[in-house]
Amino acid sequence: MKKTLLVLTQCSLLAAVASAAPLTFDFKDPKGVNNVVFKLDAPLEAIQGSANGLSGTVTFDPENPAATKGSIVVSSSSLHVPNPMMKDHMLGAQWMDASKYPEITFEVKELKNAKTSGDTTTADAVGTLSVRGVTKEVTAPVKLTYLKDKLGQRVPKMKGDLLVIRSTFGIKRTDFGINPGAPQDKVSDDVELTLSVAGPSAEK
Repeated sequence: MKKTLLVLTQCSLLAAVASAAPLTFDFKDPKGVNNVVFKLDAPLEAIQGSANGLSGTVTFDPENPAATKGSIVVSSSSLHVPNPMMKDHMLGAQWMDASKYPEITFEVKELKNAKTSGDTTTADAVGTLSVRGVTKEVTAPVKLTYLKDKLGQRVPKMKGDLLVIRSTFGIKRTDFGINPGAPQDKVSDDVELTLSVAGPSAEK
């Protein structure tokens, strides 16, 4: 009897540990909906575009959101603007040099000032942004929404959890060597980035 109780207790403890384990969410979206939007608003020209070639994984613990870590990767070749000539220039050597630097990576190392209310956590994501071979430390405000057992509402017949991430932050174009000689009255040095992604838990 004592052995049976001991086994049951151990099983319960293991189940509790397993349920509390951090979850890994995959942001390579087969629907192609995940995206990042970029805006450059100069006095003479406003440039706006997007990219949907996103991937990456984020480890999230519903019991400890502040421990969130991971990375979001953008395929440089997926950057798009409506003007075909401008797109060619943007992917070329002066701008993104997409053939030489095929990926843009935002790596999250820690969350600071995390506040959780219900399913949503707001925080400052501290990490690094790598563009064109240049890596800079960045801090970006983020909102993470953990949707338990909601994957089926996004992808029918699939079971699992979802993590939704939203973030808007700014960088300096010239900090990353992006067309540094461009006149700033036509090409703003300030770039606004808006990230909108959702990913399923890989364990489900």
